[in-house]
Amino acid sequence: MTLTRRRFLTSLSLAAAATLARVPPARAVEERPETTALRLLHKPSICGAPQYVAEEQLRAEGFTDIHYTKIASSAEVNDAVMHGRADFDAHFAPQWVSAIDGGGAISVLAGVHVGCFELFGNDRVRNIADLKGKSVGVSGAGSSDHLFLAVMAAHIGLDPARDINWVTSQSPRPDELFVDGKIDACLGLPPVAQDLRARNISHIVVNSSMDRPWSQYFCCMLVATGISCAIIRSRPNAW
Repeated sequence: MTLTRRRFLTSLSLAAAATLARVPPARAVEERPETTALRLLHKPSICGAPQYVAEEQLRAEGFTDIHYTKIASSAEVNDAVMHGRADFDAHFAPQWVSAIDGGGAISVLAGVHVGCFELFGNDRVRNIADLKGKSVGVSGAGSSDHLFLAVMAAHIGLDPARDINWVTSQSPRPDELFVDGKIDACLGLPPVAQDLRARNISHIVVNSSMDRPWSQYFCCMLVATGISCAIIRSRPNAW
């Protein structure tokens, strides 16, 4: 845009006037929160990344003691939250359903995002019904991939406990077993799903971000204990 003399003089006049304007005083800094300690989980999933990068912002809000409890599998999340090892966690919806069903004193605060997992199968698995009698790898009994697959199987009439041969393994991981041809299917959570897709490993049976009904539900949800809910009410801007 060509800057005309008239436009230049107008801008210069406005800038000069701004220096004479009275600037209102800044709002007082918020008081420190009643509770300055915060416990979060450190787990082997990329979905937990927002909790790690938020540490600086949380300290700016007045939380001076931030502790991360490390867990080996998503199967440990429920127990960690319900028994006070963590105040908050953003995790997969089936985990929280299982916890509440078991009498866990937790509160679901909000949905975080929709589908992020993809079901990969070999040539013998073209749809969910084909999982019957097949070997399916999961990171552990009660883990997120286990619960998701169990719900998907039950949705079409399979009995997850009897119709599927579950192979639990953390080392090697289920996706590594799948690539080596030792199991028939596995559920890829980020970044596993992206890695398998980029390498053109087998084919995708279900994409939860696109395929109904799974694309219509929250994948992860934010949950807190009763005490932690009080922290949020007193410090809503932190969340």
